[in-house]
Amino acid sequence: MHNSVINLNNIKKKINERLIDLGKSKSPKIIAVSKTFPLDKIYPLIDSGHLHYGENKIQESVNKWSAIKANNEDIQLHFIGKLQKNKVKYAVKIFDYIHSVDNEHLAKKISEEMIKVKRKIKIFIQVNIGKEVQKSGVDIKNLDKLYSFCKEIELDVIGLMCIPPEKENPENYFKEMQSLVKKFKLDELSMGMSADYICAIDHSSTFVRIGSDIFGKRI
Repeated sequence: MHNSVINLNNIKKKINERLIDLGKSKSPKIIAVSKTFPLDKIYPLIDSGHLHYGENKIQESVNKWSAIKANNEDIQLHFIGKLQKNKVKYAVKIFDYIHSVDNEHLAKKISEEMIKVKRKIKIFIQVNIGKEVQKSGVDIKNLDKLYSFCKEIELDVIGLMCIPPEKENPENYFKEMQSLVKKFKLDELSMGMSADYICAIDHSSTFVRIGSDIFGKRI
């Protein structure tokens, strides 16, 4: 069995053990963050039946995934990086989820391009939960306005996404995101990476984005 499959199975085991401790039964979906990794590291996971993968570069994604998705319609591709407006027309053709909508201009462009290609993409609004100037994401005080705009233009907003400050305990940030999802009556919450996915699950994350713990360290 390939290392990536072993690693993924170990992660699933840890998650299941935590869910039992929490008295929960619904397991979050694991997005295998495959950005920068070559296909020879990804194919074993595909062959094992894993469906959710995360990328953050449009051209890399098109090169890696076009043929795979054409032959396997169950594969779900998640865009998890900062999306530039001039790349949206390519993104909507290959991605099934976009996790990083954080402004009205981007939301409008996604809506326009989806109509052209007749695809409905699932959308997460990215929240700058740590108020970090170097990070993308909408400020909490502007979240209501952005959410309302996305609904007006009929984007399929299914949840919220965040990346907490790197060197801080993420628990309070995850707790706040959990409250925001309840406030907006959304079903999905995209948070938790290799270092903090168990804590994210404690606060009802439904999608965890895990790269290095599955594929190993990026070079």
